[in-house]
Amino acid sequence: MTNGRRSLILAVVVAVLASLALALNGNTPAKAAGTLLSQGKTATSSSVENAGTPASAAVDGNAGTRWSSAAADPQWIQVDLGATSSISQVTLNWEAAYAKAFQIQTSTDGTNWTSIYSTTTATGGNQTLNVTGSGRYVRLTGTQRATAYGYSLWEFQVYGGTGSSGAGCSTTNAALNKPATASSTENAGTPATSAVDGNAGTRWSSAPGDPQWLRVDLGSSQSICGVQLSWEAAYATAYQIQSSTDGTNWTTLHNTTTGAGATELITLTGTGRYIRVYTTARATQYGVSLWEFQVFTTGGGGTDPGGPTDPPGDSKLLSYNKPATASTYQDANSCVGCTPAKAFDHDPATRWATSDSNGWVDPGWISVDLGATAHITQVVLQWDPAYATAFQIQTSADGNNWTSIYSTTTGKGFKQTLNVDGNGRYVRMYGTARSNGYGYSLWDFDVFGTGGNPTAPPAAPPAPNNPPKLVWSDEFNGAAGTKPDTGKWTQDTGRGQNGELETYTNGDNTNMDGAGNLVIEARKEADGSYTSGRINTSDHFNFAYGHVEARIKVSGTQGLWPAFWMLGSNFKSGTPWPNSGEIDIMEHVGKVADSVYSTLHAPAYNGGGGYGSPYTVAGSDFASAFHTYAVDWDASHMTFSVDGKAFFTADKATVEATRGPWVYDHPFYIILNNAVGGDWPGNPDASSVFPQKMLIDYVRVSQ
Repeated sequence: MTNGRRSLILAVVVAVLASLALALNGNTPAKAAGTLLSQGKTATSSSVENAGTPASAAVDGNAGTRWSSAAADPQWIQVDLGATSSISQVTLNWEAAYAKAFQIQTSTDGTNWTSIYSTTTATGGNQTLNVTGSGRYVRLTGTQRATAYGYSLWEFQVYGGTGSSGAGCSTTNAALNKPATASSTENAGTPATSAVDGNAGTRWSSAPGDPQWLRVDLGSSQSICGVQLSWEAAYATAYQIQSSTDGTNWTTLHNTTTGAGATELITLTGTGRYIRVYTTARATQYGVSLWEFQVFTTGGGGTDPGGPTDPPGDSKLLSYNKPATASTYQDANSCVGCTPAKAFDHDPATRWATSDSNGWVDPGWISVDLGATAHITQVVLQWDPAYATAFQIQTSADGNNWTSIYSTTTGKGFKQTLNVDGNGRYVRMYGTARSNGYGYSLWDFDVFGTGGNPTAPPAAPPAPNNPPKLVWSDEFNGAAGTKPDTGKWTQDTGRGQNGELETYTNGDNTNMDGAGNLVIEARKEADGSYTSGRINTSDHFNFAYGHVEARIKVSGTQGLWPAFWMLGSNFKSGTPWPNSGEIDIMEHVGKVADSVYSTLHAPAYNGGGGYGSPYTVAGSDFASAFHTYAVDWDASHMTFSVDGKAFFTADKATVEATRGPWVYDHPFYIILNNAVGGDWPGNPDASSVFPQKMLIDYVRVSQ
């Protein structure tokens, strides 16, 4: 949603999550410190209550299954991480039968134990414990039960990093555009390659039958630490993730018989050049179908289509805000002010384009003056869809005589990172063949090297702490009838956008209920008009990066559109949408009761073409209960979650290589609203019930 334009969601076929049960507890775990190491690993325990509550159920990533012990003290559950690891955090999601007194212990051999956390005053619920220790085995030992029953955990999660590698799990998709094959395809329009092309609108689907498999060749042996499966409605309930060094002999890294469909983010450990998903039971009578199969590796095994992003050696950015010239530029129609300087302003939301009156011809070029002779080692181009299929990178000492240091006739557009070797004061992109009937256009043209006369670009926002610390919150604990804190929130007033019907009032529709919630109420007034509320933090709190979450009970009738989202702070200073960037943490439409949506919007992908994913619990109604909606955001990615379950990761490198610029490395502000009608939800009808209340328990930001 935006103040200037209320966004539409990416049209994606909604996948079915038939078996997922959402477990709600009063507290929500903080962002994890490090990589989730325990999920799917071997777990054992001192006892089990019955065969339906094994130790493995506490490390399966399913908040609807649990381990429970016999009713006696002491009891323990332990997980084998597979290798010695540094432990930085443990999260415990207790069932009602919790431990009042317990220890967290580590061991290198499973026999000798060291305590890294101890308490005698635990209160159950969700506990996030920041710890320091190392070991291959991690154990919870309960010494005093809080009830007459045993001990019971929905989830026992261990976070940290493996001791054998200094690198964490990369968020770069190592499978992107790599060779892919499959056991079968439904038809010529659903090939294996469609699951690794970075396009959430294309898919691989198999013939109906079991088993089926999809395999990707990473090109070299890699240390694999995770995969993400974005299922179409035809998903697998039983499957394995397997790796191989030769494509013939396979090792199972993950195995499940309770696949939930939708988007599954799986942490695992293994090595191989080839990785495949091997399905053995389908959820439908059709085949199996994946929108995307992403693979993550330790240390960043993925590759940018043009090579590594980091400039080699001691290179610096030389081109920031340097004088630029071009063959032509556009300053009208859809690209006002698209001057050559816009390619060098370090703003991914502005661009240079050749003139729409005389510049849609070959050749077309753009040049930058570095201010002094430089040694050029790398050039990074972020293309608009009007890209060059054939071009050269050229250098010059005088701006007149040019030497080519790179040449291609097979340019693919999007982001290209070119490692080069040349000298000169001037650097030019010289295009000789356009990709379409338009001209040439670049969001960014960055030159790296040594020498020149560089101007330092603006400092990047600091990375969030690990683990993050709470920096801002509103718990909405005011008395019934009181308004949101004016030191934290500003009322947005006036008519909505995108065909919405409501008028946002100056606080009449936003009140505390006295029970710890803010209520944003959408009403149908006596004259047939609609009113509602929208509030934002723009005048009070703007921030970049962190863990952002809110616990919300959405409204839910035909024509309602509640949302929890963020808008780039530069929108308030005149940057238009979608150049400002938009992060939709949660949107819900009343006509689709069992789904919520997370989406990103930027100049190159917005509205109905936004980059996002639904989260679906088939047959449920998100308006029937509170749920916690969150995003973990830093310079390399965003991961969206519902009730602690991550379901969609937007990786910066993938977005730049398949969609367009990443415009989220600057401050944003938070918005809450409960809209009526609009292009996406449609208008209320005879079935709609008013008033409709959107309840917000809290909003919290940690960095």
